[in-house]
Amino acid sequence: MGVVNVTPDSFSDGGRWFDTTAAIKRGLDLVAQGADLVDVGGESTRPGATRVDEDEELRRVVPVVRGLAADGVVVSVDTMRASVAEQAVAAGARLVNDVSGGRADPRMVPVVAGAGVPFVVMHWRGQSIDMNDRAVYGNVVTEVLDELRAALDQAVAGGISPDRVVVDPGLGFAKNAEHDLALVASLGRLRRELGRPLLVAASRKRFLGRVLAADGEAAPPPARERDAATAAVTTLAARDGAWAVRVHEVRASADAVRVVRAVDAAGEAAEGDR
Repeated sequence: MGVVNVTPDSFSDGGRWFDTTAAIKRGLDLVAQGADLVDVGGESTRPGATRVDEDEELRRVVPVVRGLAADGVVVSVDTMRASVAEQAVAAGARLVNDVSGGRADPRMVPVVAGAGVPFVVMHWRGQSIDMNDRAVYGNVVTEVLDELRAALDQAVAGGISPDRVVVDPGLGFAKNAEHDLALVASLGRLRRELGRPLLVAASRKRFLGRVLAADGEAAPPPARERDAATAAVTTLAARDGAWAVRVHEVRASADAVRVVRAVDAAGEAAEGDR
């Protein structure tokens, strides 16, 4: 899943694809690099971000979705607003990726259910403006599992078919670096216990910067210098059976998935020869 942020303030590439034409070109470039689908969002959800209004989010997102869909791209829309999801699906989006898992807008689940499209339910504890204050866990893996089950149950109770739900552990959302690393280490458990396809969105996030900062002895590298670290998480996610990874730069992660598949195939062949 390649990322197109149609925003001026996203943490890693804010402003680069804010123009509609540039955003469409970026989406096509990501497909050329190996993206299977392109996630278009018009609202930054970085820690501390304030929300944009509905009209502005629609203005940013819908023309990009329409343009990419017209070129045959499989598009997902990254939004917490039912109205944006509804209009994006009408413009050609084929999946709704809601970081709130349907909890920010009570109309979201009914809208997605009515549209009959897949829905990404992410682990979420509240809006970006104060989510860092919510990063308090006794056991982060157990609590994320429990809270994701509740969100999944809510989506299904609202009419979304279980086989159309994808789950996302919400790396970086109300979590510190230690929480994120524990969740990455438990991706296989999350997938098995939730029983749904797993989306992993680690791309360029703060916890990778902390890992690369040499145990705190140096400043974390800027977001755009974390793509190799992102590809490392992609490798782990692929080995643990993730459905997709959401990344800003596709080629390295696509190559990582190819290598994992080749190694797994070689291992199966070697087992068959015994």
